[in-house]
Amino acid sequence: MPAPLLATRNLTRDFPGVRALDNVDFELAEGEVHVLFGENGAGKSTLINILSGALRPSSGRIEFRGQPIEFASVHDARACGISAVFQEFSLVPQMTVEENLFLGAEPRRGPFLDRAAMRAEALSHLEELGFDIEPSRRVDHLSRAEQQMVEIAKAFRSELSVLILDEPTASLTDHESERLFSLIETLKRRGVGIIYITHRLAEIWRVGDRITVLRDGRKVATVDPSSVTEDDLVRLMTGREGGEIFPPLPGAHAGEEILRLEDVSARAGMLRDVSLNVHRGEIVGLAGLVGSGKSEAMQAAFGAVTPSTGRILYRGEEVTGNSPRSSIRAGFLYLPADRREEGLMLVRPVRENISLAALDVPPVRRGPLLDRVGERRMVGELVDRLSIAPRRPEMRVEHLSGGNQQKVMLARSLTRRFELLVFDEPTVGVDMGARAAIYAFIAELAAAGMAIVLVSSDLPEILHLSHRVYVFYRGRVQAELQRNELSEEAVLAHFFERESA
Repeated sequence: MPAPLLATRNLTRDFPGVRALDNVDFELAEGEVHVLFGENGAGKSTLINILSGALRPSSGRIEFRGQPIEFASVHDARACGISAVFQEFSLVPQMTVEENLFLGAEPRRGPFLDRAAMRAEALSHLEELGFDIEPSRRVDHLSRAEQQMVEIAKAFRSELSVLILDEPTASLTDHESERLFSLIETLKRRGVGIIYITHRLAEIWRVGDRITVLRDGRKVATVDPSSVTEDDLVRLMTGREGGEIFPPLPGAHAGEEILRLEDVSARAGMLRDVSLNVHRGEIVGLAGLVGSGKSEAMQAAFGAVTPSTGRILYRGEEVTGNSPRSSIRAGFLYLPADRREEGLMLVRPVRENISLAALDVPPVRRGPLLDRVGERRMVGELVDRLSIAPRRPEMRVEHLSGGNQQKVMLARSLTRRFELLVFDEPTVGVDMGARAAIYAFIAELAAAGMAIVLVSSDLPEILHLSHRVYVFYRGRVQAELQRNELSEEAVLAHFFERESA
């Protein structure tokens, strides 16, 4: 048998007070997609950080094409053709797409940058990958999904031996994900080995050749996808029996109309004559491709985007142009898709992140002052209710796993009385256990009579959790589908072309 392309032997990594990896053996063959599967905190990120040169192991060794090797840096790993696309992007926000693609390897004409050559090559590369992004745009002006595409394009520029993909479809729609899967098949034919991390079970059977399951820093098993079921994987991942991930959908009560958008438009075609409504006790799904306007519609309603025309009504009163602060005080909370950049203060403790939306109401405020005792009591109760781990309200949020970071943001929705909650991509990058808990949480809020909007690129989420769905296309509402009309085919039919007038 030929030596594996990449392997680890008894790989261990210790951090102060915790062993993140414990004697892990792992092998990757040429032309193979090897899926790493496990809960948040299982050791997946530590393993790929070591393999990409970002971390050094405490003990054990790495072998590349059968020979022991050490990576002192990411540069060392890239010199061997090992490139990673991490869940947390490594792009420079203030630089353009083309500058990020060629960072450190810029084409030159004599002593000067050859910007014309750089732009032409960047455009050709993006077109080859099927990514519709203008090379001259600054990265901080792109959506998260577009940034994901740039990160993928950056990795594909290298001469690859090993490609590591960490939740690469987390911000992509099904259409964009299919394009990525096609690119993966092309790399496999070239003999590139791919390490693939995902919490979306359907993707494992779509792309995986082998699956290695990690739990608590240890390797539990390496299995063939054809020999295991979803329940088998959940049992290996958690040590518990699997179950239905989606809760029963509560009956829609069709109560008071909480939110209405009437012919709302916003700059540069971001939104065009969008009309929709949301009632108390129902979950309304917003679906569509990246840039379709589904997130922007709710941002406009919340006050984060300023409409150019149209009206927004909240509980019957016009609130067009209101600020996010006014929306929160009126009982309307929007939880953004990008928790790390927009939703959380990573260097601040869990306590402050949870209480952030309730600094002006009891029990966090008493008279003109903050009530620290009341705040700690409230946060402690919410940490217990949402099973945020570890139970340390003074721990900085950046040290939590992705699933627990998401729970911290969700806990914010329980700090005061809200009538309307918007969850934008609520399960991006979280494991199956946390995902099931988040779905149950959303269903529970709807059953209690709250109005819920679910913005998601994950079609099963939309289909299983929505009473009604609006499908967006190029800034417009393409279709409104009732519960009895919902199917994958019905939703996807409106993703790409407008219906004729």
